[in-house]
Amino acid sequence: MFCTALLEFFCIPFIVFITFLIILSAVNKSVGVRRAYVKLLLKIFEFGRLSIESAAKERQKKDGEESCNVSIEAKANDINISYAKKTGSSIPTTNGNTLISRDSVLLPTTNEPSAADCDNSSKDEEIRFNLEKCLDYIKAGVESIIEDEVTSRFEAEELKSWNLLTRTNRRYEFISWKITLIWMAGFAVRYFILMPLRVFVCFVGVVWLTVCTAIVGYIKDGEYKRRMVDQVLGHCFSVLSSAISAVIYYHNMENRPTNGICVANHTSPIDVLVLMCDKTYSLIGQRHGGFLGLLQRALARASPHIWFERGEAKDRHAVAERLRQHVSNPNNPPILIFPEGTCINNTSVMQFKKGSFEVGGVIYPVAIKYDPRFGDAFWNSSKYSMMQYLYMMMTSWAIVCDVWYLPPMYRQEGESAIDFANRVKSVIAKQGGLVDLVWDGQLKRMKPKKEWKEMQQVEFTKRLKGD
Repeated sequence: MFCTALLEFFCIPFIVFITFLIILSAVNKSVGVRRAYVKLLLKIFEFGRLSIESAAKERQKKDGEESCNVSIEAKANDINISYAKKTGSSIPTTNGNTLISRDSVLLPTTNEPSAADCDNSSKDEEIRFNLEKCLDYIKAGVESIIEDEVTSRFEAEELKSWNLLTRTNRRYEFISWKITLIWMAGFAVRYFILMPLRVFVCFVGVVWLTVCTAIVGYIKDGEYKRRMVDQVLGHCFSVLSSAISAVIYYHNMENRPTNGICVANHTSPIDVLVLMCDKTYSLIGQRHGGFLGLLQRALARASPHIWFERGEAKDRHAVAERLRQHVSNPNNPPILIFPEGTCINNTSVMQFKKGSFEVGGVIYPVAIKYDPRFGDAFWNSSKYSMMQYLYMMMTSWAIVCDVWYLPPMYRQEGESAIDFANRVKSVIAKQGGLVDLVWDGQLKRMKPKKEWKEMQQVEFTKRLKGD
């Protein structure tokens, strides 16, 4: 009798909540609970920041080091700024995991020798060794050993202030009794209230998506089916977004894709969820098993998608041909592509693969920027499995992000696919406040190509010879 009463006590509120959630998602309405929750978190974070700073100041006063540290830091900033102005380089700024600031490009932009080289070179073209020419390469090599520009992009972004999560880079749980109480209360809320609720919502959302797409799949192809698919997928993904307490801000809605190809920077599989909450897209990618495979099969029942086996995905011509066929049909929804090919930690944008830019037609750039204060959305696939990643997402405070729809772009006459890809990448990086890098994201899994090493060696040889 007691067990039955206890089961009813917990089940009835859950059923009412899920029903209410599905109804709100179906009519595309929000009561603003998640946004109010995010505002409350910001106030808590601010209180925590002030408490940590005050505790740090008291500790510095006791040690008698506060004035010395402030003066040294100020002088260091003045030196950095003045040096940047003299050399014409950008003023160093903190960007996530950045430890050192690279102030100049290593390789020269021109092959013309300097005036000093012309004076030092003899008429009989005698090769003279200049030790100073090696220093730039030595400096760059030491910087790369300390921190290279690639590896740091596959690690979680460090925060400037602590967000009360023990898995971040800060450890302030016991700096004061107030912070300790807030941290313990937050831990209990995230793990014993939010996580069970989010797991239940995620389970219901996946089942609901599978059932709805199966039903829509029996409808005859046409305008009516396309409208139904848009509505069904919109509210199904809205339910799934509740499983991670997603708060999404969409900007420049007039540039929202209508057809063609949509490209975006890639941080995690949640990128698809974020964009699908606002617009229906076709997806392209490799077939997966497990949880992702379940979602892929469900989506394929309702709308056209392009899934490849592992061997087929390496055939660039086959991929390009199926992509052209999809884009050529005006009835198909825009296809969503992540040209980086791997997940980056949302501090930068790495090299775009040129394949999607060779197809032709319109390209719709989209910039996605997550707020790391509430939870790190980056998926380090080499370190965490999909289930571990979902566990981390459901035990975070929330997932808050901004999405910018940028004006459509076209390939210019005489422009190569690589140049077009770089132009689109720079636009996305600028809008999202991300660092625009030339490195290939596949360096996460493979070694640099032999040709890249040889190019550096050739340039180094030219500089030694004074060419």
